[in-house]
Amino acid sequence: MARPSRVSRTLSQNFLTDRAAAARLARLAVPHPKAPLVLEVGAGKGALTELLAPRCRRLLAYEIDERLVPLLGTRVDGMRQVRVVAGDFLAARPPHVPFSVAGNVPFSRTAAIVDWCLRAPALTEATLLTQLEYARKRTGDYGSWTKLTVLSWPRHEWRLVGRVGRYGFRPVPRVDAGIIRIERRRSPLLAPGDQYGWRHLVELGFSGVGGSLHASLCRAHPRRRVDAAFRAAGLDRTVLVGAVSPERWLRLHEVLAP
Repeated sequence: MARPSRVSRTLSQNFLTDRAAAARLARLAVPHPKAPLVLEVGAGKGALTELLAPRCRRLLAYEIDERLVPLLGTRVDGMRQVRVVAGDFLAARPPHVPFSVAGNVPFSRTAAIVDWCLRAPALTEATLLTQLEYARKRTGDYGSWTKLTVLSWPRHEWRLVGRVGRYGFRPVPRVDAGIIRIERRRSPLLAPGDQYGWRHLVELGFSGVGGSLHASLCRAHPRRRVDAAFRAAGLDRTVLVGAVSPERWLRLHEVLAP
């Protein structure tokens, strides 16, 4: 059997070894100590786990690599609030009580983990260490916005809250990492009954059919209404779909909603 210290390329493992960065990630993930319930995804060897534990009443540390589970268990031995869960975080059922998620996520599984978080009704926030490019794209840091971010914006706020250089990991990845924070809004920006119309509008806009955002929206709405919506949102008719911020999408929705 392979030694526990050996890295699994299949699992996309890059262990966080920068203790200052790990401490910052723990503070960002649990800004107010004694959080009721935190789920850690990809606990690995426990570098983040032991820093999260004092800030939680309950901490479920998920680790899919069976070789690392004994080492992780030894590291948190005596921390009664921690339970090591040997298995795939993505196979877990989301708790029915409010909870948060934290972790240095395997880069190759970031999209699936984020999707899991967005679908969990009781999630309050997720603080994840991801590839920097992913974090910047999802939070609009490049000055452009992805469909996923816009679709989820009425219920979730996305923020880039930190960066970690690639040399803070072992093995050293090819790229730097970013700390992304996804917070569920206490009061959604749209009523539940507006969600279907919102999804339809955003998916139509990002479809690329028609050659531009304006033309795409005109496929389902009268041109005069689309023109009015663009004026209300302060948008030029030639704007690229990725350059439209979530706030401007909300203005488009206000005018174009049935």
